[in-house]
Amino acid sequence: MAKKPIDHLSPLYTYREGMEWNPVEKVIMERRSIRNFKKTPVPDNLIRRVLEAGRFAPTAGNAQPWKFIVITDQELIAEMERATVKMSKLLMGFVDYSRNAFRRIFLTPYVKFLTRLMPNKLHPVPFNLLQQIAAEKTPVYHNAPVMILLLIDKRGIGNPALDAGICGQNMVLAAHSLGLGTCWIGMITVLMMNPFWRKKLGVTSPYELTDCLVLGWPRGDYEGEVAREVQLVEWIRAGGQKSIEKQGV
Repeated sequence: MAKKPIDHLSPLYTYREGMEWNPVEKVIMERRSIRNFKKTPVPDNLIRRVLEAGRFAPTAGNAQPWKFIVITDQELIAEMERATVKMSKLLMGFVDYSRNAFRRIFLTPYVKFLTRLMPNKLHPVPFNLLQQIAAEKTPVYHNAPVMILLLIDKRGIGNPALDAGICGQNMVLAAHSLGLGTCWIGMITVLMMNPFWRKKLGVTSPYELTDCLVLGWPRGDYEGEVAREVQLVEWIRAGGQKSIEKQGV
């Protein structure tokens, strides 16, 4: 069902104190990750429109260090799901120290050492998600009808990963504005540990794949802002005068 137009939004390209969100701000504030999709296919031209938003993202030196691969083959996505679960089970066999007392005694020092080497990848949040995937308690790609692989060109100047992140943000915001739902999938890196899948998906040097987007029509109503943490922002004004303000309520 199409959303009703909202009349109280402020116009673009203007600012006045106390004004309501404009359409761009509203899309930013209300976009959220969707993990429950309808089976309804997404038209190719709508996908192309989302890709176009990504193509116009700013990059260092306008290098655009990326390549897009769009997958709408449901059998292939299902095969990727099974393969990612299988690889997750294998990884958990090496690092899941919580299964029994024996593993806690002998694996805990090893996993703590790995955590120091890879603090982001073995943070409790991705670690617990990997456990859930290996136990087949949560899907990886959420049965989405479309997957966009965002490959990073390692030859890019500056910070190609950052450029690709900006590109992906453009796409998820555009998708939301067009009625679609999206979700970032960082666990695609688990699948990329298997050289078979890197070759099958065309992820070859100088490209690498660390993130992908899934998208489709949301199942259910997910409108509305999600609460965020209040941030403490330091301001440095004329004369070096510093102050700290709370951003958000």
